Amino acid sequence: MELNKIKLLLDKYFLGDTSIAEEIELKDYFSSSEISPELEQYQSLFVYFSNEETKIFKPEIQIQSNSRNLKWQSIAASILILLGIGTYGYFNFDTKNQNQDLGTFDKPEVAFKATQKALLMLSTQINTGYESMLFINEYEYSKNLIFKQD
Repeated sequence: MELNKIKLLLDKYFLGDTSIAEEIELKDYFSSSEISPELEQYQSLFVYFSNEETKIFKPEIQIQSNSRNLKWQSIAASILILLGIGTYGYFNFDTKNQNQDLGTFDKPEVAFKATQKALLMLSTQINTGYESMLFINEYEYSKNLIFKQD
């Protein structure tokens, strides 16, 4: 009778349906000397689990602090930041256009001509876009002629 009970418990154990009390019963059975020959293959598994429960894990972490390395790395990073700021300031400093007052005109005639020139350029760009749209409309028309939709 006990052999059948142990077999049922093993089936439940491998399905993950055993309770803690049933697992303890299996450990006790496999740690005893009266194990059925057909179940001896499972003995090493339960003996291993029993042995591993007694072990205590002690992590050994060695922390190496290289304050000298950290010091040089921080100095190098500071120098790179200062070089970056200096390079940006050197190449983006424009003395020619600094004194120009953009967008204002002293004479109304000059302002009118500049406005006309800007509007002409804008109109040219809009007309180019409109011509492209005409090609798309022609394509749609041709496609609808070829592939008649019911």
